[in-house]
Amino acid sequence: MTTPRAAAVIPARFAAQRLPGKPLLAETGKTLIQHVWEQARQARSLSRVIVATDDARILDAVKGFRGEAAMTRADHPSGTDRIAEVAAGIPEEIIVNVQGDEPEVDPAAIDALVALARATDAPVATLACEFDRADPSDPAKVKVVRDRAGYALYFSRSLIPHPRGEGAKPLLHVGMYAYRREFLLKFPTLAPTPLERAEKLEQLRVLEHGFRIAVGITGVGPGGIDTPEDYKAFVKRYADRCYGGS
Repeated sequence: MTTPRAAAVIPARFAAQRLPGKPLLAETGKTLIQHVWEQARQARSLSRVIVATDDARILDAVKGFRGEAAMTRADHPSGTDRIAEVAAGIPEEIIVNVQGDEPEVDPAAIDALVALARATDAPVATLACEFDRADPSDPAKVKVVRDRAGYALYFSRSLIPHPRGEGAKPLLHVGMYAYRREFLLKFPTLAPTPLERAEKLEQLRVLEHGFRIAVGITGVGPGGIDTPEDYKAFVKRYADRCYGGS
């Protein structure tokens, strides 16, 4: 049987609410979106990496570092819908959603996610990790609970499971997904659901419509760039790696 081919699609919008123009920040000498693209390109399981954007400035920036980019409609309600538009025009059977604000995403984690997607019959696969420095009670840190077979039972911004005595510890959801292409094309046609609206987590739409999500365990998840402070910290880490902190 032929191994399903995989492509990564990186959604990138210019109009981020907390950090406008985020994909084009370039204090390291490279734009943020270039950092993400270069990390994803190191994943051995991917046949291609495509930036999906609705902004000509981002499109031009990607072309400037010789990356592959696709212009999408501007009215998509979510990054998943934007990725689905790109997926409709490519042949790869597995589509990985790599977040466009994670310049330190681990290529090995992408490979692990693709391997999980190829091994499971669930239409969606994602990753989780143990909490390290992050506060499990922080609503911005999404938690996931798995069943004994490794499929998602629930995702929440609340602390789950409730810490009462010994038992399962909270798992931090790593917001990277691998979709079967046929399901990804179907996703925008699924009606938003009550739990999705309550938690503001679109992966709950998948569960509420009766589909399964396989959840693999990885190391510490990558940190997203949401604020100017996040970006400043990334720039420092990058300088430390490249120049020894000079």
